[in-house]
Amino acid sequence: MTTTNAAPTDILLIRHGETAWNAERRLQGHLDIPLNDEGERQAALLAGALAAETIDVLVASDLKRARQTAQAVADRRGLALAIEPALRERGYGGFEGLLYSEIEQRFPREFAAWQARDVDAQLPPGRNVGESFRAFFDRATGAILALAGAHPGKTIALVAHGGVLECAYRLALGLSLETPRDFKVYNASVNRFRFDPATQTLALRSWGEVDHLRPAVLDELP
Repeated sequence: MTTTNAAPTDILLIRHGETAWNAERRLQGHLDIPLNDEGERQAALLAGALAAETIDVLVASDLKRARQTAQAVADRRGLALAIEPALRERGYGGFEGLLYSEIEQRFPREFAAWQARDVDAQLPPGRNVGESFRAFFDRATGAILALAGAHPGKTIALVAHGGVLECAYRLALGLSLETPRDFKVYNASVNRFRFDPATQTLALRSWGEVDHLRPAVLDELP
């Protein structure tokens, strides 16, 4: 339990490295897709960039792409890696495994509601249970706030997914869930927040740090 005189918690919220499905715009959701070669390289560069940072606690989603990214950081730092399923990506039900064009063709009504930002729209059934955006937002932000509240005065690194990062961004900036996502969420990016236990609020400090990924391009030069 947090107390009002507890110290704030610094949060490094990190998106997993690239997967083959990211590259081709195929929706993953809860499907357990591993990193591709580029994603593994991004994870290694991320680990190098965080080598000198203060990190007291490292937590990842239980999906392989997040665990692999976090494990690179854990191995570089000699940190224990904790797993938190509540940091998973949104469950997209029948959308999962499909390209965006295929979703529109197969589920035109549900696709239209999704694109119109109907945050309570139900998704078609699939291998995994679909979540409305509102339910997903509550799960993702609840997990982040609970982890932050459990570690007052510490710096925690959370390795999660694009949707989870979007939820944190919206919470910190007070954005309506219905507004379009007009901000980028980069693979293997570092995004910094601070949780204030006195007000139970999340503040954004830095967004979309990806300078550490530039060597992935430079080392291709002759």
